[in-house]
Amino acid sequence: MAFENPVAMGHKVGEALRTHSTALVLGGLIGLISGGFTGMLLGAGVCFAIARGIRMAVKKYNPQEAFFRATFTVMGKLAKADGRVTESEIAFARQVMAQMNLSEERRKMAIDFFTEGKQDDFDMGQVLRPLQALFRYQPPLKFAFIELQLQATMADGEISQPEAAAIAELCAHLSLSQIEMEALIARLQAQQDFHRHSGDGMGGMGGFNQAQLLQDAYGVLGVEEEASDAEVKKAYRRLMSQHHPDKLVAKGLPPEMMEMAKEKAQEIQAAYDRIRQARKAASS
Repeated sequence: MAFENPVAMGHKVGEALRTHSTALVLGGLIGLISGGFTGMLLGAGVCFAIARGIRMAVKKYNPQEAFFRATFTVMGKLAKADGRVTESEIAFARQVMAQMNLSEERRKMAIDFFTEGKQDDFDMGQVLRPLQALFRYQPPLKFAFIELQLQATMADGEISQPEAAAIAELCAHLSLSQIEMEALIARLQAQQDFHRHSGDGMGGMGGFNQAQLLQDAYGVLGVEEEASDAEVKKAYRRLMSQHHPDKLVAKGLPPEMMEMAKEKAQEIQAAYDRIRQARKAASS
């Protein structure tokens, strides 16, 4: 067995003492008061061990890794909910991996997680549990996560009854109400239509319709066409705040998902711009 260099070992011990100096001092003082010099040593040692254990536990828990794992395991669970995984659902999962620009190692991890989620004995709650507290205090992350799962479920054009039941289970774990879920689904459907119709317009084909595109834009923001300018702006600002890429990554979104968050923010911006242009033209 090779022994560690004494100098390196000394550096490690010194670093540990500096890191947990507060715990050492506090424990030592408590021990000194209650048990003299021996109590001081014992108290310092106990507090050092507790502080070090807590620090290691916090370091071990990585919210971004928990988010990454949950993203693909739950995606696999929802894809298999109706008994089989369609080509559209597989293609969507691959598209997400491509958008994330994953390394070969990370891509393999994502595929393994997706496969894990497809297993009959997969426990969605166990994977989501580490994220529940994070989502409780960071709602934008929760909505970003659920939106992605809903998009995956809608990849084949419909949500089957078993998939709806699995989504309901997901929402129950993450404390999302039926009304909130239905509003999210409506917004995502409008977003898909807006993206498709915008593409038709740019290509000059596909029956591009200005009125339909404007209706889709309102749906993206989740407001009615009769909404006031102030209500439209409020909805826009709320959604932009929820989907701001830098904010999401700072709150726990895996860095690989930043580009996806940027695309979402750009779509919200494009929908808002479309509404503003239409209202400006109508008032002139």
